[in-house]
Amino acid sequence: METYYRFDFSPELLALSAKVEDKLSPRFAEIDRIARLNSQKVHYAFRRCAVSDTHFVGTTGYGYDDRGRTVIDRVYAETFGAEDALVRHFMISGTHALTTALFGLLRPGDVMLSVAAKPYDTLDKVIGIKPCAGSLAEFGIRYEQVELTEQGRLDYEAIEQALARKPKMAYLQRSRGYAVRPSIFVDEIAEVARLVKKVSPKTIFFVDNCYGEFVEQREPIEAGADVMAGSLIKNPGGSMAECGGYIVGKAELVERCANRLTSPGLGKQVGPSLGQNRNLLRGFYFAPSITGNALKTAVYTSALFGALGFDCSPAWDAPRTDIVEQVIFHDPAPLVAFCQGIQAGSAIDSFVRPEPWAMPGYTNEVIMAAGAFVQGSSIELSADGPLRPPFAAYMQGGIIFDTAQIGILTAAQKLLDDGLAEVPS
Repeated sequence: METYYRFDFSPELLALSAKVEDKLSPRFAEIDRIARLNSQKVHYAFRRCAVSDTHFVGTTGYGYDDRGRTVIDRVYAETFGAEDALVRHFMISGTHALTTALFGLLRPGDVMLSVAAKPYDTLDKVIGIKPCAGSLAEFGIRYEQVELTEQGRLDYEAIEQALARKPKMAYLQRSRGYAVRPSIFVDEIAEVARLVKKVSPKTIFFVDNCYGEFVEQREPIEAGADVMAGSLIKNPGGSMAECGGYIVGKAELVERCANRLTSPGLGKQVGPSLGQNRNLLRGFYFAPSITGNALKTAVYTSALFGALGFDCSPAWDAPRTDIVEQVIFHDPAPLVAFCQGIQAGSAIDSFVRPEPWAMPGYTNEVIMAAGAFVQGSSIELSADGPLRPPFAAYMQGGIIFDTAQIGILTAAQKLLDDGLAEVPS
């Protein structure tokens, strides 16, 4: 492959990269097809909701009568096939959006049933799996989970049995998080929705949609979920949102979440946009195309590091339902080197050397590389992983494939230089 001459990659690595890219054209074409359809879906929503440049004007203080805030909610609801939406820049992360929904929808004595084993580490203290002041457990909300099959897939029979106990909420995390299991496809989510409606129709089916937006042709709400939530500094923010989260779903459920986020009686009617409306709308408009670039980056990573002898999931030619690529190293040294290489290959903070540390909200030390314009933005090229077996890096993002590829090559070169990998002959 051809790169700008000042990037210092070995001829052997560039030859391997060129060989890898030659076989990716069909996969890239399929990614482009889905991105095109989702871009058209968003474009239709903008027209149907009559988005105007007057919606870019921000508000301060209480944020009464913020027309931009209102139209953003409508655009999200229209695009995702929901009755209503709550999209706010002052939800600071995906975890905050999920927490808002959990506390908005659950009451003392209720049961939260996770149907895909334990959720992501940052929810441990929210739920009360690990004791923490203010957790759901402190409010008398019980937690149960259904384990996955030996193959890491949903156990529908066990889910059906657990639903027979009539939990208040069935919770499903679509992306794998820090688990080794595969991510969950929308068709699988549809099957869980069918079971919920069949066995316990009053149970709220809630999907954590982080990393999954615009990867497939339909979203969990369209597959039967009652409510879903995610982060704006992942896929739907399109790299333009500087912060934020969203909750979409049935109107009565979104209202409860809004009352939790602000105050009962105020709900969605308050919250200043502080000049963020333009970027939230523009980012959402860009999001399907940028998600496509992130998917191309993931596919390329899987193909390149698979060729270097590492276990990668999903495989480069496998179907995908989120933007996350897992590279398993089975040892801490290459995991650390990989993340340091991603950082060194970034446009922002390329001179920084990340090290594992006790990051708030995580069980183990975590190494995290993120040379991003927005702190923590995982739609921009980033990689992280906990220092625990199987010592896997979770790579995601890449708003421009051509430059994200430089980050991936820099990570590969770092492993080669450290003697932790070699180009096959």
